[in-house]
Amino acid sequence: MKNIIGIIGVGAAVGTFLFCAPQGTDKFVKVYFPDGRSVTAELAISDAERAQGLMYREKIGADQGMLFCFPEEDYHAFWMKNTIIALDMLWLDKDRRIVHIEKNVPPCKEDPCPSYPPSRPGSYVLELGAGGADLYNLKLFDRLDFQVNGIKQ
Repeated sequence: MKNIIGIIGVGAAVGTFLFCAPQGTDKFVKVYFPDGRSVTAELAISDAERAQGLMYREKIGADQGMLFCFPEEDYHAFWMKNTIIALDMLWLDKDRRIVHIEKNVPPCKEDPCPSYPPSRPGSYVLELGAGGADLYNLKLFDRLDFQVNGIKQ
């Protein structure tokens, strides 16, 4: 099944919150890149959080991002409806390896908004400000590290 965030919601699953839930009320996670640098990513775990994404945000710092967590690995397509800033999108598989990159995705100016599907299934999507993939020298099959639910994976 292909899912477009904002158009078609991903079915809620009990495992969603166990799979990617932060400790306590912390809604942020450090994402580490192969060179040791990192960004602080806001977590998008629930259907509502994933649908909202970075809509209406006027800026995102070079050291910030949003990490979308899905209960199942799938072809999760994204769109830029009501998103004001250009973004880089990185799809990660269940082993947290980059399986698809979309760079400098522009805001949607009019309906219908194009969707951006990955070429391979993923369990996570990391959104960075446009240019972030190049800034951190990220490429296909790089492994990113982050800690969710108290377990660094």
